[in-house]
Amino acid sequence: MGRPPVFSPETKTRIVLSVLSGEVSVAEAARKEKVSEQSIGRWKAEFLEAGKTALAAGKSGPSTREAQLEAQVEDLTLALGEAAVELRVWKKRVESSRVVYDGPE
Repeated sequence: MGRPPVFSPETKTRIVLSVLSGEVSVAEAARKEKVSEQSIGRWKAEFLEAGKTALAAGKSGPSTREAQLEAQVEDLTLALGEAAVELRVWKKRVESSRVVYDGPE
């Protein structure tokens, strides 16, 4: 017996939405898509749980992209701070190593 087919998230969403909307039953969708009823039931449960989680979070939390950008800003701010400290260290080294030239002796 071979591996079950791999369905894209878009295909799973289409199947689940057709079941939720009443267009087809779980059994009909399973026969049509050549997948088990258990798989469609699991996809439906995951879909509904993710929707519930998204509604509970609402607009209060940052999106994934916002979180990525915030992390990037934090990394860049840290790098800028480190570069500023390093620059000060280099300036102090240069200033302390300068030999004052008073002209010909």
